[in-house]
Amino acid sequence: MPKPTKYTQGSIIYFSGDMDDRIFILQSGQISLTSVDIETKRPIEQQLHAGEFFGVKSALGHFPREETATVLESSTTIVLTIPEFETIFSNNKPLIMKMLRVFSTQLRDIHKQTESILHNTATVSTQEGMLEVARSFFDDEQYRSCCDVCNKLMQEFPTSPKIEAAAKLLEDSNRRYQNQLKTGQIHKVAEVQNANVSNPTTLTQFSLPAFGRFAKTYEPGQVIISEFEPGTTFYLIQSGQVQLVKCVNGTKKNLDILMPGEIFGEMAILDNSPRSATCVAIGEVEVLEFNKENFSILVTGNPQMALILLKLFCKRIYDQKRRFKTLCIKDTSARICDVFLMFDELHPGKDLEARKRRFNLTIQDLSHWAGLPINIVNDEVNKLVEKRRLEIYENYMIVANIGEIKRTVEQKTAVRL
Repeated sequence: MPKPTKYTQGSIIYFSGDMDDRIFILQSGQISLTSVDIETKRPIEQQLHAGEFFGVKSALGHFPREETATVLESSTTIVLTIPEFETIFSNNKPLIMKMLRVFSTQLRDIHKQTESILHNTATVSTQEGMLEVARSFFDDEQYRSCCDVCNKLMQEFPTSPKIEAAAKLLEDSNRRYQNQLKTGQIHKVAEVQNANVSNPTTLTQFSLPAFGRFAKTYEPGQVIISEFEPGTTFYLIQSGQVQLVKCVNGTKKNLDILMPGEIFGEMAILDNSPRSATCVAIGEVEVLEFNKENFSILVTGNPQMALILLKLFCKRIYDQKRRFKTLCIKDTSARICDVFLMFDELHPGKDLEARKRRFNLTIQDLSHWAGLPINIVNDEVNKLVEKRRLEIYENYMIVANIGEIKRTVEQKTAVRL
């Protein structure tokens, strides 16, 4: 049973960078959360009010604290373990919806910051955006996916001034797709080998016959969700893999590959905004599709689903902030080196003591994650190869000493902090 804990004025509840699985509710007094803006390096301060939770994201996501919690005047808090928080959260419908919406908004905000630093801030209409997505698939010879996006645009916006352009693109894509089928030259996205189920508990919970009416199957290359389209549904992957891509300045960028047990499409449901990414089936995919109307009933009547969503937001916010931190590095060589550090942090290997690291990255991947032109990335990578710090292969790279890469980043960014 959680008990009130008192803190005296001037005391520190936790520091930024601490690993701490406690979650707090401010009962009385005044507490300040201070952090540093990733882009400007300026201090950010947030003062808490009675009844507010803090420390939730880092505790649930098992990440280092992003802020320092300082007691401005003598305060009393309720200190919760993760199981105690989950019990309170699961039995409080208003709290469930409030936290999901708050975290959804935070994720949307960091997405906007990322797009801004990538200079992808041009305002386009929903129809223009969808047409741009379709063209990016066409340029990559993924004609099946292009056809799907064109069809979605034409069905969703039958009176759009973009209909004629979409119809022409659809006709051309369909002809090329049929030719691909005849010649066996279908563009395939590689599945992640030996991939584990992300949330086995979720799959077990939603394998009951009652959920059969929500089941849908998608073919390889079929677009489940198109970026920019209105969001009215969200999905739980039962089998197969789903690729998340985003159209940046007319070019398709890979974001992630989702596994069975993972959820996607929930952001548009929570904040009534257009889709922020395109989701494509890799191989045959089986999902459960839930609509906007039953979303609230589903998550509030199913505590396990609500908790999974909350933890999912924690992870996505942390991952996106980590990527944004890389993009904010001004020195190009340090930024490229930090991509390796980012992947090492987000996807740690089995032997953390080893200096050598293998990364399943290509030059194109480095260009994407660093937000730099491929010619600049090539030049910087060649310098690392010449210094024998990096080995380049067709589908992967080997860093000789991850400690040296870390020191390079620290040295070249220290003067800018």
